[in-house]
Amino acid sequence: MAAAPVVLPEAATKPASAAMIWSALAVVYVVWGSTYLGIRVVVDARIPPMLGMSARFLVAAVLLAAFLALRSGTSRLRVTRRELLGAGVVGLLLLAFGNGAVAIAEQTVPSGLAALLIAAVPLWLMLLRVGSGERPRPLTWLGVLIGFGGAALLALSGGDTTAKPLSVAILVAGTISWAVGSRYSPRLGLPRDPLVATLYEMAIGGAAMALIGVLRGEPGRLHLDEIHSSGWVALAYLVVFGSLLAYSAYSYLLANAPISLIGTYAYVNPVVAVFLGWLVLSEQVTAKILIGGAVVVLGVALVVSAERRRTA
Repeated sequence: MAAAPVVLPEAATKPASAAMIWSALAVVYVVWGSTYLGIRVVVDARIPPMLGMSARFLVAAVLLAAFLALRSGTSRLRVTRRELLGAGVVGLLLLAFGNGAVAIAEQTVPSGLAALLIAAVPLWLMLLRVGSGERPRPLTWLGVLIGFGGAALLALSGGDTTAKPLSVAILVAGTISWAVGSRYSPRLGLPRDPLVATLYEMAIGGAAMALIGVLRGEPGRLHLDEIHSSGWVALAYLVVFGSLLAYSAYSYLLANAPISLIGTYAYVNPVVAVFLGWLVLSEQVTAKILIGGAVVVLGVALVVSAERRRTA
């Protein structure tokens, strides 16, 4: 997945330079927006979704572990049992259930529509906050109502595309899982080093995806000689850019930037994804996708704007 999204008004855990924060945010803006296209190319190339995403994160985890060990020694990879457990929970919620749902759904859901539905994550986060006893501002509630209205239009109509209702339901469930993981990740005692946290999240999430893929019978549908070369290229892109670069940048932001600022990528990613889906895969941009997408993005923008003012 991209993607994913957090819009909670919590302060950064430690100071970081503005240049680093904005550089990481730019990576998340653009690269995660493009991962929806990459995932669609992978599944279209006849790579089973969960096994493909498992390979993506496991390979990325091995490469990141090798890089950290060579640069700082294996001692940098040591974590406590509590830190490992926390990373495992985040890996399951964000990757296995969140990103995995996107891959399964994109077998029928166009990449741009998937990104627009994922953009509703900050709205689910807001409901989680309310469930915790917080009281959002009226403008925040307005944004939530508008955003969910757009998401409902997209989900119920499928954007007038080939999206199947079950695929849309799986995608919405994955969106909720990503929201829960993003909401509670700061409280799970993750490794303080964001790169180490990323490593274990990808390793555990990738392993869980492999297990889910086996339970879904995906090994029987994996025929290496039938996979188009574009699938391997897209998978490599997801490993290097979507996982190593963008997910590491996201973890860095979670540890160093205000959550309200991080949440702004939720209404940039869909624009990138819809444009790339149309440009590269000739995905149809229907009237309902344009209208529903615009409403979702407007709702998310209102939520982020309201929360930023609240914490200013």
